[in-house]
Amino acid sequence: MRIEGRGEIAIWEGGSLWVLAAERERAGAAAHSHHAVQATFSLEGSMALESGGEHIAGRAAAVAADSRHVFTASGRVAFLFVEPESPAGRALAAKLFRGRSLAPLDTREVEDLLAELAARAGPGGAGSTSLAELGKALVERIACTCRAALLDPRVEAMIAHAAANLDKPVALASATASIGLSQSRLRHLFVEETGLAFKTYVLWLRIRRAVELYADGASLTQAAHDSGFADSAHFSRTFRRTFGVPAAALKLTRAAGSSLAEASEGKSRRRSY
Repeated sequence: MRIEGRGEIAIWEGGSLWVLAAERERAGAAAHSHHAVQATFSLEGSMALESGGEHIAGRAAAVAADSRHVFTASGRVAFLFVEPESPAGRALAAKLFRGRSLAPLDTREVEDLLAELAARAGPGGAGSTSLAELGKALVERIACTCRAALLDPRVEAMIAHAAANLDKPVALASATASIGLSQSRLRHLFVEETGLAFKTYVLWLRIRRAVELYADGASLTQAAHDSGFADSAHFSRTFRRTFGVPAAALKLTRAAGSSLAEASEGKSRRRSY
């Protein structure tokens, strides 16, 4: 398959930043949804988002987690993904959406960061600030004006268990073994806190891990295997359903010093940005 977009990705605990350049004059993603709050910034050209009858065209907009949407753009675009269970993700949801799927973003408070991203993304571009640092700064500025409740620690424990065992089958029973509630109650609590069934959330964790491995240079087959997918075809189908484009249509490179595994090492699973 012809590569249709190239870019760089930075991953940290609770979020990621993708800077992509389409290899066609106008590109886009078919209808899809993912378990992350998405903030989209046009670094050049234009972009538009549609979801459930809502439409936003301009320089920047946000999509609520798990909202089915369509995206089109020209030029270079930055996608900021924030886990909705993180404090920043909860703050963004409370601040921006209020029952809507899409929300415009005011870029005045992040102009300097977008300028650095645009310079970095240009031909031969480079910057003094790492891509992960730029992503975290974007999250802090657009989310910091609203406080939100923290994730229930029992649900955090379930997520931590799943994330640590993605290379094997992950069952609800094993994830809840050390928590003093029935599986039925924890199943309902998990949905209340995350908006997803535990099994569906584990699939999201597998996708997130496979993307990191693919950006590190692993083949789609190897990335799928090491993330617990049955095979590369299963991963490819899931990626397309999640992001609206085939994984093979993107060429991603992980930014230096950016790793979900490194960010998690030696830390608790309580999320920040």
